Amino acid sequence: MSQKNETTILALALLLTVGIVGGGVWWFTNGSGIKIGNNIIPGSEPGSNPSLQDRISFGEKTLTPGAVSPAKKEGVEAIAAKSYDKAIANFTTALKLNPNDPEALIFLNNARIASSKSYTIVASVPFGTDPNVSLEILRGIAQAQSEINTSGGVKGVPLRVGIANDEDNPEIAKQIASKLVSNSEVLGVVGPNTSDSTLAAGNIYTSGQLVAISPTSTSVKISNFSRYVFRTVPSDFMAARTLANYMVKTLQKKNAVVFFNSQSNYSQSLKSEFVSSVSLEGGQVSSEFDLSQVGFSAAKSVEQATKQGAEVLMLAANTETLDKALQVVQINQKRLTLLAGDDVYTVKTLEIGREQATGMVVAVPWHIDSDRKSDFPQKSRQLWGGDVSWRSALSYDATVALIAALGRNPSRSGVQQALFSSDFSASGASGTIRFLASGDRNAPVQLVKIVPGSRSRTGYDFQPVR
Repeated sequence: MSQKNETTILALALLLTVGIVGGGVWWFTNGSGIKIGNNIIPGSEPGSNPSLQDRISFGEKTLTPGAVSPAKKEGVEAIAAKSYDKAIANFTTALKLNPNDPEALIFLNNARIASSKSYTIVASVPFGTDPNVSLEILRGIAQAQSEINTSGGVKGVPLRVGIANDEDNPEIAKQIASKLVSNSEVLGVVGPNTSDSTLAAGNIYTSGQLVAISPTSTSVKISNFSRYVFRTVPSDFMAARTLANYMVKTLQKKNAVVFFNSQSNYSQSLKSEFVSSVSLEGGQVSSEFDLSQVGFSAAKSVEQATKQGAEVLMLAANTETLDKALQVVQINQKRLTLLAGDDVYTVKTLEIGREQATGMVVAVPWHIDSDRKSDFPQKSRQLWGGDVSWRSALSYDATVALIAALGRNPSRSGVQQALFSSDFSASGASGTIRFLASGDRNAPVQLVKIVPGSRSRTGYDFQPVR
């Protein structure tokens, strides 16, 4: 492809992005758009560096970036002043105005507990850098908290939830881990989000004997990493094996190239596992392209892949390199088959990729339409007013697992022992929750395909591959 054509395509993609942003931001949860009232979320303010204390809240301050409704603001002030009845009234009003705000629901649940005895867990999420993902994770946690507290609590004791903003930064995640470890009331953690942060903070959670269950960290390095670090999401080994099998057995294609970020533990992990899995299936990966390189060119990479006889482009991009991966999608012009890992599963892919992304197959841990026997989709739709994502479902599962463990023995050591017990199980959004000795959850991966559709309000949706 000529340099002129590449420039034209990239310019069109940039104009499309600007148009989408200018037209208003829509919340994406698993192929469905849900507008987030008046407090949709920009990134953190440039140059801001909140103190560690400002990064953790049980309701006395809001961590959601952007405008806050007066009712929610008053609710936060009421909790800080220990005026719990007033806080309950304010958060109830805030949720009527914006019913899919999980932070407000968590704070409402905490206000209802007031100063009574409770069991405490904390969510470690990247509000400062990825607020949308943070809200997806918190939706699952808030739903599980609401369900257990309205049904009488953990053997009569309600669940209190704190929120920590780790910004997907391994150093900040470590600082938060140290803070949570030093608070003896904290009996479990949901998070962190990225594999890099989970690996960094995991050593501190281990030394403090505090269980952390990540709903979203997939790197194979987390397997057998620590007896205190678990996850409800399948590892990259499962995703890579599923994609490789689909490529060779179903698509009957043998030659692929991989796009990845050498600076990301997740991306490196998925890339390596895919290369191994394709080889085991009888195929080959003829080239690997590092999206993080300064001189990376989507056009030159696709041209080289084509000359090498590649039939498949595998996008093992992470959040930081998604824009470059979407350049590859635009340049490819649907000539070579597209496969991708779960970080590509986002509304941005639908908005920017559009027609050029149709047919792309993405490996995700869960899809709302994949298990029609589960009652979780219906309950989550009733609560949030729309479909939720795999991040919400697996965060729900992480919280449910901690609740079940607290029911056995409400102490740090008791939670860890319960989760490792051979007879431990809990019923989650994505089926039965059991953990292997490695800390992994033995669960399958769902393949989804991008197709034209109206659920996401982008004109395109992710649909399960049956």
